[in-house]
Amino acid sequence: MCGFLTEFSFNSNITGKSIFTNLLGLSKHRGPDSTEIFSCDHYQLGFNRLAVLDLSENGNQPKYSPSKRYHVVFNGEIYNYKELKTQYKLKNLKSTSDTEVLVHLLDLLGVKDTLNALNGMFAIAVMDVQANTLYLARDFAGIKPLFYGMSSNGLVAASQFNQVFKHPWFKDSLKLRADVIKEYFAFGYMQAPNTIYKNIFQVKPGECIVIKDNETVERFSFNKEIATKEEMLKCFEKNQTKAALMKAVERQLVSDVPLASFLSGGIDSPLITALAKNKKPDLRAFTLSVKDDALDEGAQASLYAKELGINHEIQQVKETDLISEINKHFMFFGEPFGDYSSIPTYLITKKAKEHHTVMLSGDGGDELFFGYPRMLDIVKNRHWFKLPILIRRPLIRLASKLKLNKTWGPFHYKTIGEWVQGKQAYIFKNQLNEFFKDAEFSNEFKELYNFEHANTNKDLILKLRENEFFGHLQRVLVKVDRMSMANSLEVRVPFLDKEVVRETFNRLPETFQSSNDLKKTLKLLMLDFYSSSSINNKKQGFAVPMEKWLKGPLKKEVKTLVFDTAFYGAGLIKTNAIKDYVKDFYANKHEAAWGVWHIYAWQKWAQCEGLIQNNLN
Repeated sequence: MCGFLTEFSFNSNITGKSIFTNLLGLSKHRGPDSTEIFSCDHYQLGFNRLAVLDLSENGNQPKYSPSKRYHVVFNGEIYNYKELKTQYKLKNLKSTSDTEVLVHLLDLLGVKDTLNALNGMFAIAVMDVQANTLYLARDFAGIKPLFYGMSSNGLVAASQFNQVFKHPWFKDSLKLRADVIKEYFAFGYMQAPNTIYKNIFQVKPGECIVIKDNETVERFSFNKEIATKEEMLKCFEKNQTKAALMKAVERQLVSDVPLASFLSGGIDSPLITALAKNKKPDLRAFTLSVKDDALDEGAQASLYAKELGINHEIQQVKETDLISEINKHFMFFGEPFGDYSSIPTYLITKKAKEHHTVMLSGDGGDELFFGYPRMLDIVKNRHWFKLPILIRRPLIRLASKLKLNKTWGPFHYKTIGEWVQGKQAYIFKNQLNEFFKDAEFSNEFKELYNFEHANTNKDLILKLRENEFFGHLQRVLVKVDRMSMANSLEVRVPFLDKEVVRETFNRLPETFQSSNDLKKTLKLLMLDFYSSSSINNKKQGFAVPMEKWLKGPLKKEVKTLVFDTAFYGAGLIKTNAIKDYVKDFYANKHEAAWGVWHIYAWQKWAQCEGLIQNNLN
């Protein structure tokens, strides 16, 4: 895992070394082991390395291909690099790193075919020196970040948002986008390909962008075969799922530094841990335990560890330890982000780093295997949307009085897409419209929540998975990447292995009508490793008592940032409506702690990046 910065000048006028070095330094925590910079008259490549495979200097970057045609910086891991080395009979390699396999493949296959061959998590910048063309590519699941900005001077691409918007080509001409800011306030993150600034973007998951001669000449998607194929759809099969996961875990156990597995009290990480223990008997498991019954997963994780007979490390912390890390954890985002589960994620990765450099996680299980109750609620109540809303509402009222209806979503939302959006949003639509003058969501966001063609149960189920995968999961991946990298810790995600996703995207639940159907395949797999009495089928999460914190230790700072500080983006946001919303929270007129946190996190990010100053009065 690493951090990189790329600059491609359209007029042979690169920025000075000190400026470039300082910008690269913003991602030093992502790669503390070595830093290297290459500069010529029209491009620069900078790289901060976290050494995981081949710890020698042979694994350093930037790296040329053997022919010297391609010059590469690459963040992430290619899990099938050994298979590719054998498949393409690569010889004369000087290291055991996946980066060297990558550059050899570029010479052999070219960029497009190389990207299609990769199984991993990655963000890659490839300079084709011969054609004076830059390629930017990001793994199909969006695990690793890749931001870029285009100006008349050239292109800047980087692992962090702030490395781009602080670059001299952009910093004095930043223009905010109201539509993306509105999306952030609702959902707490920036959805690719957009950012809150015009002319600064994110490479979409599974996308490659080709830049030449002052313009983007091509965009193409790779790994298209991962998409659902109607003719191949089948029900989940436990043994095939297990085989795909086992191979994924085996590929992701390769490391030249200490590796362990996160172990929670739920389903996903205990399953990954069990599969990993099967391949690596000396595997260690790691759990963060909070001295608060409402927050703690330690007891359940210990039950799992005992059944596996695994070395289990439990780090105990207090609630005050979490609170004490809040200010520091904001320093590592570099972008607006509003999911406050980032706080325990920061602390658990900080503690894990004390003894390990690589961790396995269970992220992605809910999205791929239908683990969210909200998905079930929508499928069970889709029939209401066959009726016009004016007819639907009185019928829902009547059904509710007769205790025949338990959900009010179809009453409040005109379409299924609006209901899905409402279930995932933390500030509701009516309130958002009070915050923003005329802004709508971006076209890309609208398309993510377009359920117009989900006319059957099957179509709806497939669209819900697609929405969760390219929507909510992206927020989870931002959180885990930024917080783990803040602590120079690599987190691997076996559920998002290319072969696992290919397998699951062409599978459906046999039935999807009750809570027993949520992640049913994974629950059945758990029985191969754990007794039924020990398995916790209730969805587990690391709960944060945010309302208590906002009205307690954080209250003073929240009020300072909202009421006594210039509000970032005030020209696009109705700040009086924002202030009233926060006032009402403290007056106990509503309990929307998530919404208040999104506002606080927005201001906190702007403060950390030097975009606002305190004390208006």
